[in-house]
Amino acid sequence: MAEQAVSRKQSANAIRALSMDAVQKAKSGHPGAPMGMADIAQVLWCDFLKHNPGDPKWFNRDRFVLSNGHGSMLIYSVLHLTGYDLSNEDLQQFRQFDSKTPGHPEFGYTPGVETTTGPLGQGLANGVGMAIAEKTLGAQFNREGHEVVDHNTYVFVGDGCLMEGISHEVCSLAGTLNLGKLVVFYDDNGISIDGEVEQWFADDTGKRFEAYGWQVLSVDGHDPDAISDAIKQGISDSERPTLISCKTIIGFGSPNKQGTAATHGAPLGDEEIAATREALDWPHAPFVIPQEIKQAWDATEQGFTAESAWKEKLVIYEEEYPELAMELVRRLKGQLPSYFSAMADEYIAKCQLAQDNIPSRKASQNSIEAYAALLPELIGGSADLTGSNLTNWSGSSAISEKADGNYIYYGVREFGMSAIATGMALHGGFIPYTATFLIFMEYARNAVRMSALMKQQSIFVYTHDSIGQGEDGPTHQPIEQLANLRTTPNMSVWRPCDNVESAVAWKAAIEKQTGPTSLVFSRQNLPHQARSDEQVQAISRGAYVLKDCEGEPSVIVLATGSEVSISLAAVESLQAEGVKARLVSIPCVDVFEAQDAEYREQVLPNAVRHRVAVEAAGVDYWHKLVGLDGKVIGMRTFGESAPGAVLMEHFGFTAENVIATAKSFNS
Repeated sequence: MAEQAVSRKQSANAIRALSMDAVQKAKSGHPGAPMGMADIAQVLWCDFLKHNPGDPKWFNRDRFVLSNGHGSMLIYSVLHLTGYDLSNEDLQQFRQFDSKTPGHPEFGYTPGVETTTGPLGQGLANGVGMAIAEKTLGAQFNREGHEVVDHNTYVFVGDGCLMEGISHEVCSLAGTLNLGKLVVFYDDNGISIDGEVEQWFADDTGKRFEAYGWQVLSVDGHDPDAISDAIKQGISDSERPTLISCKTIIGFGSPNKQGTAATHGAPLGDEEIAATREALDWPHAPFVIPQEIKQAWDATEQGFTAESAWKEKLVIYEEEYPELAMELVRRLKGQLPSYFSAMADEYIAKCQLAQDNIPSRKASQNSIEAYAALLPELIGGSADLTGSNLTNWSGSSAISEKADGNYIYYGVREFGMSAIATGMALHGGFIPYTATFLIFMEYARNAVRMSALMKQQSIFVYTHDSIGQGEDGPTHQPIEQLANLRTTPNMSVWRPCDNVESAVAWKAAIEKQTGPTSLVFSRQNLPHQARSDEQVQAISRGAYVLKDCEGEPSVIVLATGSEVSISLAAVESLQAEGVKARLVSIPCVDVFEAQDAEYREQVLPNAVRHRVAVEAAGVDYWHKLVGLDGKVIGMRTFGESAPGAVLMEHFGFTAENVIATAKSFNS
């Protein structure tokens, strides 16, 4: 760094001052990490990070992720200082309602925040996803002399991030995939909320990461020159991700509390802040940053220059490779091809004509085959269950074998896989889908929730969806998972009953850009359902009348997935006996509930109180649709190990039981 009037230490102290002041004003927060990592942040953001405060969404920017998200005042301070639309007043609203500076960084609230962090380790996982996206997209679009996709991913992590199991999952995979543009800074301060971590975290972290295939460097986290040299070494290794282990003092500058857990998760207090100002030679009032320090941090001009240079490269690229350039821009904008919807509808119509009796997991694979050929942005993967989840297709190419591929063999890493996919979605240029058995959503639950919290388009494929999978037994038979997913805000959940509903579900997931989708499929064969063209069109509305009676029904049966065929047989028998029964297939409750009141009344008339919901899953969710007068045929226990057909009969998922339950309203 060239000589300047403002020293590195003064610049770093601006982070320390803003962080301790904001936490003190909010009367809550975590000053220790920002104060300890300030020197690292100053070097990275002032000397290396490629970004543009005037355009936080510039595609070819470097990605910065604060995985130890409790240290949020670090990133807020840096964003403010470098020139993002984050004012001093915003900093003073730290942790307050409807502010740009929430307690943990949140995507969509603060310009420059790349992902929501807080659950430790997941920011690191998102960063791995971003690095995969950059490498794969670059391989797909870059040409010799035209590196239009070319940026690094930098991640800050703490002890807690590396204790979490997800860090093992994703860092092991990052090493295997040779993510050379991923640089992780480990804030090795030896302190967590409970105190000195050596009592419960005595790993040789460096050797652990070397075993993953990473480049490992160690520096004094308060030595700017050493930090700078390490970053240069990190980004020069194109084959290995880099861990820079930075020995730091938590709460650096606080004369009486630094190096202790007292700085971790509580304000320093007025007296200690005064003492810290004196120790840091920072005589300025709270939230006051001298003009010369602001100027030293300001990155608006260099950011504009960097983006302008990239745009010039893009123009030349467009001249040389016009079709590639057009495709890249389309994908970066998140726009589907103009022909997709119509061609998807054609495929759905073909499915209706084909009348295939197949497992919905196989119907899902057929849909992937049809849609992936139209959508090069689809990038799939499975947690070591590709042959069971059926998520590959004829055009699948593993990124571990071809850099420009479209399929990821994640290994047994459900949690890591799901968080990586969210990172890829956040990066842009891809629509990721991942797969495992529905029961193992439990391993990934928090990553699924974070995807929904950030409203990211990630498609979660879950197969082996009920006790119907049979012999693997209750450890592998989901019961409560569907309700869990359905009650997650922003999440759509589809459980199709046949090949046609599966094709519609996949189309809906691809077209939904306001959040994730869970697609839930069966292991066992499901019979094709006869439908009119009108009924086929109605599937996309989440629920529709599959089998109706003359006049107003006296009883309505609602069913999903594998239970639709059972329910159809029951309704047909009831009708033969003169009962006015209606069957409603309801593959996606949240989509149905979003329909207008008129359509919902057509399908489920309020006046019809005799309703039976049938699903081989937990019963409680369905009471909101059947009401106090309705009944639910579902699971109230865990499953058993036996052939699926035996279990379905044992637990009452038979036409006979549906008939008896429907008749019981009049008994």
